[in-house]
Amino acid sequence: MRTPRPSARIGAGLAMMAVLAGCSAPGTELVASSGAGPDPAPVAEGTLVYGHQQEPPCVYGGWIEQGYLSHQVLDGLVSLDEDGHVVPWLATDWHESADHLTWTFTLQEGPTFSDGTPVDAQAIVDNIDYWLAGGNGTAQVWIGPYVDSARALDATTVEVALSQPYPRFAENLTQPYFGLQSPAALAERTAEENCRQPIGSGPFTVTEWNRGQNIVLDRRDDYDWAPANAAVQGPARVARVDWRFITDPTARTAALRSGEVHAIYDIQAFEWSALESEGYELHRYITPGRPQQLSFNTGRGPFADERVRQAFAYSLDRESVVEAVGRGVIPYEGNGPVSRSTPAYSEEAAARYSYDPERARELLDAAGWSEVGEDGVRVKDGERLHIDFPYAINSTINQDGAAIIQGLQQYAEEVGFEVELIPYPPSAAAAGAYSGPEDYDVSIGYWTSVNAGILLVNWRQNLPESPNPSNAAFYNDPALEATIREANSAVDPDEQDALYRQAQEHIADHALSIGVYDRLSTLAVGPHVDGLRQENSQGGPVFHDAHLVD
Repeated sequence: MRTPRPSARIGAGLAMMAVLAGCSAPGTELVASSGAGPDPAPVAEGTLVYGHQQEPPCVYGGWIEQGYLSHQVLDGLVSLDEDGHVVPWLATDWHESADHLTWTFTLQEGPTFSDGTPVDAQAIVDNIDYWLAGGNGTAQVWIGPYVDSARALDATTVEVALSQPYPRFAENLTQPYFGLQSPAALAERTAEENCRQPIGSGPFTVTEWNRGQNIVLDRRDDYDWAPANAAVQGPARVARVDWRFITDPTARTAALRSGEVHAIYDIQAFEWSALESEGYELHRYITPGRPQQLSFNTGRGPFADERVRQAFAYSLDRESVVEAVGRGVIPYEGNGPVSRSTPAYSEEAAARYSYDPERARELLDAAGWSEVGEDGVRVKDGERLHIDFPYAINSTINQDGAAIIQGLQQYAEEVGFEVELIPYPPSAAAAGAYSGPEDYDVSIGYWTSVNAGILLVNWRQNLPESPNPSNAAFYNDPALEATIREANSAVDPDEQDALYRQAQEHIADHALSIGVYDRLSTLAVGPHVDGLRQENSQGGPVFHDAHLVD
């Protein structure tokens, strides 16, 4: 039997991994400000250069990275303010019927798509039909279970009929996945054209995409219908945004410091305090929805046994790992189903599994994994307790996240798991690698949202007649799904919150998913930019209000 390594060695290893993660090549908070005093006069023209960490396959789509881009080009019906309230955008008013089965939206007159076609009621209906048909998979999974149909009552009035009550319908429409496209473009252009240059009614248009390098967004000078929570109305305050793709976090930060770019996304934790002391304006948004969490494959392999899942959860000092790597910037998150910034968050679910290696060993013994080999790996019926753990590096997982995963691996191995980490590149992630039931034993990932309705997206049963590839645990429980559906349709807010918490606690009780850390959206802004902010539903940058200063 192997002699256990002291915990101090694990802590030292985590500290070293945090340094290596920082030095290797490859809720919204304003944390620091580059200066006080009156606002400088905006520069009427100019190009704002922005460094982003990864390139999506299309400008428009159901991935958050696409939402960040499409939000600059495609407007929504409604927006979310900093207090979490739904506010007007293309829709000036909306209301729910007394039976909660009909939503009616009134549109403002005048907005047009950049191809000149009007943003009228029929355009909204055409977009809803497009979402329901799968034109955007994320939009479809949000509204597909609830929306029966949409129709234009007149040029500025849209009526949406539901199959069952959906009180948070308008709130969910604030997510950038629901950005509106020109129906003429959807009908007449190719899928590739709409992928590269979607036609929206937003403050910018896509004028150039140099794959692997950058996307150029040019201002629409006639834009005059920004959301109610915008800092300014009228056209954007910069003529152009040069949205560059800089995967290497060290290179991205160096470009900011050198003045090559004005702002960057995804700040490494070890750089945070230094950039703050250097006077950069830092923004941090804790993304609501599903945090970075571990989903256990309950359909086959070691984690089909609940005791083994619980043992893995108890074996991990998740909080210490996150603190070592995150340096006070990345919050530890114990709750697997939803993050702390999500309404109806369950503290009870978050606290379910503390670090308890002895309890982990007891559970493994009880599950029959009682034999321990000379290398410390547990064995049952001649089979090693081997765990395949793939993760999408520089896609779903950044460099800080990779260091956290490596720390978790060390802890799991202390109680007898053999954890094989399998990093795979963004190209493989985009192609759907490691997503099937035979591809992994445990996975890590997030899913952004504005509310706990994300539970239905992630935990709806995956059945032949109604597949759900977002059910990463391959866990089919009709009772759990029924609880979540009841919550989604509950009209009373307190009842809704209680049902959402009940679902989270069920997931925790059965160790189906455990939290690791909250997914962040972070920005560092240089001294020559003012007014750059984060969008309130997903945390992406908003360039409409930003301007360059001397």
